[in-house]
Amino acid sequence: MSRLPRDLSGFKLTKKLSKLGYAVTRQTGSHVRLTCSTPSQHHVTIPAHDPLKIGTLAAIITDIAKHHGLTRDEVIALLD
Repeated sequence: MSRLPRDLSGFKLTKKLSKLGYAVTRQTGSHVRLTCSTPSQHHVTIPAHDPLKIGTLAAIITDIAKHHGLTRDEVIALLD
């Protein structure tokens, strides 16, 4: 099982998720909402914190992996 990055900010994660087709749809305060249209529409909210808490990052990655039919390790590899 791959280790989650410990120093990833919400801003960096937002940029890296563009590789999977996510784009910023809105920002409210310190939270950014990203939307992906493939394979179906999916929304994920990312706090613009630096660094992200490990539990928060793990939950976001698990949600994205489930939506795209990937393993958690595959999503982490895409973020590198």
